[in-house]
Amino acid sequence: MAAGNHSLVTEFILAGLSEQPELQLPLFLLFLGIYAVTVLGNLSMITLIILSSHLHTPMYYFLSSLSFIDLCHSTVITPKMLANFVTEKDIISYPECMTQLYFFLVFAIAECHMLAAMAYDRYVAICSPLLYNVIMSYHLCFWLTVGVYFLGIIGSTVHTSFMLRLFLCKTNVINHYFCDLFPLLELSCSSTHINELLILVLSAFNILTPALTILASYIFIIASILRIRSTEGRSKAFSTCSSHVLAVAFFFGSAAFMYLQPSSVSSMDQGKVSSVFYTTIVPMLNPLIYSLRNKDVKFALKKILSRAACL
Repeated sequence: MAAGNHSLVTEFILAGLSEQPELQLPLFLLFLGIYAVTVLGNLSMITLIILSSHLHTPMYYFLSSLSFIDLCHSTVITPKMLANFVTEKDIISYPECMTQLYFFLVFAIAECHMLAAMAYDRYVAICSPLLYNVIMSYHLCFWLTVGVYFLGIIGSTVHTSFMLRLFLCKTNVINHYFCDLFPLLELSCSSTHINELLILVLSAFNILTPALTILASYIFIIASILRIRSTEGRSKAFSTCSSHVLAVAFFFGSAAFMYLQPSSVSSMDQGKVSSVFYTTIVPMLNPLIYSLRNKDVKFALKKILSRAACL
């Protein structure tokens, strides 16, 4: 029997963020603005890093990869959500739903591990500055990035494969604004114990492991910074890490709230709020955080704009 035939439902209705008709247009305009800023910000960051030769370093290589992940992560969710705001019924087919779930998980998991790779890069830069160019070679950066996407694809494939095995027949209404794991499990007529166990185990690996890696990196980083005698040197070292710390706090905080607790404890209404943060708000904020708090990025932007003005 084909995987898709395990479901008795051929299409779903997404409940969305709000059932109140008067809120649909304001929410559409709000999230359209957020998505426009997200696309513009992340594409600008990627383009700026490609065009600026002095940004061709491991730190900005990872930052451009993060911007690509954020762009894709938001694009998997937001366009469908925007379309649903202006339609009477928020309908999504079963194959489309499973496809959205798959790619959402790929980029969500990849972002967790990319943030960990960026923390390791900052650890090497501050704790072993003389060996930085040797340790953070092009080959290591490339394989770290490959590993990030590999973990995303493996985790997403496992979750989606086990979701395809379930009989989804209780109702065709998904109490969410996109196809996520917990809302889909609520529709299952068959046992979901294995799926829930997989969510806890894989979420613990994909959230806690990067989080602990980041925490360990920053323990060594702070210890190294405190040994710097000059106030200016300490301030400069802290400033290179502050943007990353903000990005980590926003993303891991909202993701952990959603996935690192049993489905019986978390409500879908709370889940929707936390999901908005890591699917739409964080991808918009990341390029703003890294550009507004980064002198190199601001310098590169001014240089590009001055070149464009001279043409």
